Amino acid sequence: MNPQDPLSQLRDIHLPETGGFWPPAPGWWILAVLMIAALAALIWLILKRRKRNRWLRFARAELARLERSASPDPSWFSQLNTLLKQAARARYPDQHPEALSGDAWVEFLLTTAPRDRIASRPVAEALVSSAWRPKVSAEPTEALAFARLWLGGQKC
Repeated sequence: MNPQDPLSQLRDIHLPETGGFWPPAPGWWILAVLMIAALAALIWLILKRRKRNRWLRFARAELARLERSASPDPSWFSQLNTLLKQAARARYPDQHPEALSGDAWVEFLLTTAPRDRIASRPVAEALVSSAWRPKVSAEPTEALAFARLWLGGQKC
């Protein structure tokens, strides 16, 4: 080895040790916080919507119960009418639908029915009048179909 030769004094290049897996870079921390915040907001919105539509789940369950016990009896039609009034009171509390009766109640049901489906006025009138008349003028299947149609359009 020649002391005058500077190239002989060079050593091989040593790469620095790679960083470990932990702790992550600040960008990953920010991304993790944003993801957790987005997930929390999504869960909060879902729970809020479920709470807001609790009455609709109850009404559908009650409608299924009434469907199993369908009969051309005025008391059955009264129960169905009561269910629709409870659902209307929960969906439209400012309009006080529980105070409506007769033609006003029929008109309310038809105006709040979904626009993309055809709601039959004779069926709604028969449903409302069969609740208090001794002779029923509506078929339970038609009344159930109308109630299902009306409830289907009442999402918040």
